[in-house]
Amino acid sequence: MLDHVGSYAGDPILSLMEKFAADETVGKANLGIGLYYDDNGRIPILCSVGEAAQALRNNPQPHTYLPMEGLSRLRECIQDLVFGKDTDAVREGRVATIQTIGGSGALHVAARFIRAYFPDSAVWISDPTWDNHRPLLESAGLNVGVYPYYDAKTQGVDIEGMIATLNGLPEKSIVLLQPSCHNPTGCDLTPDQWDRVVDIMEQRRLIPFMDMAYQGFGDGLNEDASPIRKLIARSMTVFVSNSFSKNFSLYGERVGGLSVVCANADVAGRVLGQLKSIVRTIYSSPPLHGARIIATVLEDPTMHQMWEAEIEQMRVRIKSMRKILREVMEANIPSMDASYLTTQRGMFSYTGLTPEETFWLKDEKAIYMVQSGRICVAGLSEQNAPRVAEALAEVMARRQQVAALTGC
Repeated sequence: MLDHVGSYAGDPILSLMEKFAADETVGKANLGIGLYYDDNGRIPILCSVGEAAQALRNNPQPHTYLPMEGLSRLRECIQDLVFGKDTDAVREGRVATIQTIGGSGALHVAARFIRAYFPDSAVWISDPTWDNHRPLLESAGLNVGVYPYYDAKTQGVDIEGMIATLNGLPEKSIVLLQPSCHNPTGCDLTPDQWDRVVDIMEQRRLIPFMDMAYQGFGDGLNEDASPIRKLIARSMTVFVSNSFSKNFSLYGERVGGLSVVCANADVAGRVLGQLKSIVRTIYSSPPLHGARIIATVLEDPTMHQMWEAEIEQMRVRIKSMRKILREVMEANIPSMDASYLTTQRGMFSYTGLTPEETFWLKDEKAIYMVQSGRICVAGLSEQNAPRVAEALAEVMARRQQVAALTGC
């Protein structure tokens, strides 16, 4: 009966992890998947998370079903963290927030809602964007377009191309944006560029969908959320998805959130009801344990302060890895300007490598990265970063030699 079912090609990033695990090369480096590793190459258990988990063990509670919208304590914490304490939109009850199964769950629930209530609207994503954005949106039946984002020549944001495309979109188009630590490029808009984008979103009556998976890894918790707060200051309708996988190092607990900023509390109540209805048809209710851990950390002043300090440590370590990459590459190729590595922010960086060059690095140097040339900077350590930088410089030097010989 199932002979007609085709094979699944596999997810390219997860398949890369399997190949890395099987590789027995000493000094191998995994720069493919978006995981934060400490300098010893381990995924850390945050001290704040450990204390919260211990507090929960000391006060055991039944493992009941959560409501469709999730843990109320966590939902309040999401609003404070994303929008800021005492924000007018939150205080006036204009934000409908649900707990979701990670950031991916938030994206899918939002896509289902958009398909139901904006059936004529396409969703526009950056070129490039996270590999799973398009599949998640299209699986809900949405049409997906792209706007220019990455400029390979400047290794930064193509702001003029982006602005020109947004300026031509139909009213009520959904525009998916990443407020900080852009995946996969690491290139973020400057505050002035964000002001231009927000102006156009408001003037053209476009609907922003802000996907924030790395809050705290760019410049800080509040700084990374500032583009979202610029939008809600204009009283715009805004979708916001957020994830706690990275900034709590709780990947397997799958805790995220979806918020919709509405015109008034009555609309927000109706939107919340429809989001709950969608959740009921997919997974009924979200997981409990991770939600309790995160809410415990964010509600307790001491644990919250400890968590913020741990976020800062992770952010500083990522920046130090970028600095090592830049310094070693420029030392190996004096004519090279690798300043883009320290300008880009967050866990990811675009190297500009071709698929063939990434294959060579994997086969010859045991350095694993995705074919787009994106590297996860958080996978580097003080031990392997110089070796990785030297290998990247070797690839760049080979490219320069070929260009000199061919005149291209």
